[in-house]
Amino acid sequence: MTVGMQDATAIVGIGETRFAKGLEDTELSLACQAISAAIDDSGLAPSEIDGLSMFSMEEGREVEVARNVGLGDITYFSQTGFGGGAGCGVVGHAAMAVATGQCKAAVAWRARKRASKSSRPWSQVSQRIQGHWQWSRPFGLLRPVDEIALLARRYMHEFGATRDHLANVALAFRKHANRNPNATMRDKPLTREQYMNARWISEPLCLFDNCLETDGALAVVIVPAERAKDLRQPPAYIHSFAQSIPTQHQVMTNYFCDDPLMGPSYACARLLWERSDFRPADVPVAQLYDAFSPLIPLSLEGYGFCDRGEGAAFTENGALEWPNGRLPTNTSGGGMSEAYVHGFNLVLEGVRQVRGTSTSQVEDAECCLVTSGEGVPTSAVLLRR
Repeated sequence: MTVGMQDATAIVGIGETRFAKGLEDTELSLACQAISAAIDDSGLAPSEIDGLSMFSMEEGREVEVARNVGLGDITYFSQTGFGGGAGCGVVGHAAMAVATGQCKAAVAWRARKRASKSSRPWSQVSQRIQGHWQWSRPFGLLRPVDEIALLARRYMHEFGATRDHLANVALAFRKHANRNPNATMRDKPLTREQYMNARWISEPLCLFDNCLETDGALAVVIVPAERAKDLRQPPAYIHSFAQSIPTQHQVMTNYFCDDPLMGPSYACARLLWERSDFRPADVPVAQLYDAFSPLIPLSLEGYGFCDRGEGAAFTENGALEWPNGRLPTNTSGGGMSEAYVHGFNLVLEGVRQVRGTSTSQVEDAECCLVTSGEGVPTSAVLLRR
């Protein structure tokens, strides 16, 4: 049964820059490079693009992108907030605009220069603290890693998760990155001993439980499903899309609700599966937002791959690893070992899995789940062949 925008649009072009710390290019230049590469990949002309969808954290550069890339008249543009929660959101917004005729071909992208420590918002600690942050930051929860560490300790206490479970996540994603020529950690294998001996960042989270702050950009091109059949690349159909801000949610510091360990993924997953012909058991490969390793067991539970409290045990026996894992996850290396561009690299890896071109390709992958940030208002897409 077709529901809403189910399979009405497809990603037909992907593009990315190289990933590194301290790239000389500006964020605008990186955005234009990735968008141009995605349009070239699709076989469309830049003048055929008339829709734009971007993260709000790029501070509004639709006009500069349209002019510098040589796009046509823009008839739709939008921005999505909440950083790591926005990746699948910008894709979904572009898809909705294309599906409803607001534009004929749209690009969604993320460009980011965050390798410099001074560029990170939590470095500005001298600023007056406002909003809900006033209830946590004066008491020492300054960085996202501190906030997730608190949730991780609670998860360990309630469900018996251990550092070995978190290591399972880090080791799986590093192995995938070691197979990906564009991954930041391509040539840096990781052992369990190295993980266990790594310095603390915010206990119980060590160096290898964290994503890589990265400079770089990525983009996708979205067109109607009928148009996609005539283009250069195999379509990755946007089968299902959802966003969610759960009841009484607080961004990153969701400690004051009835159950802090039931994050936004639960509400988002409910909508995603309601709009899908697939169920979690049908999904052979996933790209789960991984700014920090504890988000993986929480997302496995939230999106229904296992029951509540079983996410840590799910990671045992190589379950997340390609090629023989129960659910190969973050097959490009993800945010922890490929690059951290607010999770947008997960979208491109989802497309590659559906196309059959991943460096850790799951054989005959019919579909791939891609999720955005757990802990913030979030989004998810299910891509299919």
